[in-house]
Amino acid sequence: MSDDDFLRIEANDCPMSSCAAPAGSPCRTGRRKVAAQYHTARFRLVPQLAKALSVPVPPLRKPGSAWTELPRPPAAGAVPAGRVRIGYARASTVRQSLDTQADSLGAAGVTRIFAEKISTRAVTRPELDKAVALARELRASAVAVTIVVHEHKRLGRGIELAALAEQLRAAGIGLEFLTGELQGSHDPSGVVFTVLAALSGMEREYIRDRTLEGHESARARGKAIGGAAVTDDAMLAVALHLRGQAPTTRRSQRRLCRPAADHQPGAYSSSSPAASGSRRSRMAPGARSGRTKL
Repeated sequence: MSDDDFLRIEANDCPMSSCAAPAGSPCRTGRRKVAAQYHTARFRLVPQLAKALSVPVPPLRKPGSAWTELPRPPAAGAVPAGRVRIGYARASTVRQSLDTQADSLGAAGVTRIFAEKISTRAVTRPELDKAVALARELRASAVAVTIVVHEHKRLGRGIELAALAEQLRAAGIGLEFLTGELQGSHDPSGVVFTVLAALSGMEREYIRDRTLEGHESARARGKAIGGAAVTDDAMLAVALHLRGQAPTTRRSQRRLCRPAADHQPGAYSSSSPAASGSRRSRMAPGARSGRTKL
């Protein structure tokens, strides 16, 4: 059996009265769940499967989940009622701009664009789901639909990208990328698409691994990872001294805090013996500290 057998099976209505799933949809159980296997009477309508004992419903149809009717496949040789291109743009963070993607999609003649700022690691992407739902509705009306994306990385990487592309292909929805390694329209079942999609997923893991290696190497050399430290040993000593004097919290904060421009380890506007004594020892005789009393 080939990967396209389920499409051939679903090209026909299920003749089982207990199922009666329409063309384009998988078989269902009596509890209105997606069946684990196609009914024998249905898959034997396909000549190539007439002698098969059983045909499982592919994971793409999510066996065991709630059954919903899918759009009927267009009749063979039917002329599309029209052609629609739906755009999708995505940025990983809120600070990233979508202008470049929007301009690229607009230049390609795409007028309806679904855009969002969300990571590809997110379980659900609301705007992408809306774009796919609209494409399915238009496809059910015999309209030829293509989802257009600036670059394949905006849609997904690795297995995620291949799985999504396969879902679109199964629904008869086209997929087009305007730039990048997968520029143009692709068949998700093709070898080129599968290999490049897998490589894009490996690229992300490679970048992550190199970043972690860099962090470990920096730590081994004694370098701190992250933002500048807000405390050091001298500040801790002053804080413990103030704690022993039991001053108010606000007063302790005023003594410990200093302007960022004057940040030097051990330099604090504190009246503790350790801090003031060390400062006086560094001053020339007769000089004034210029420190304001608190």
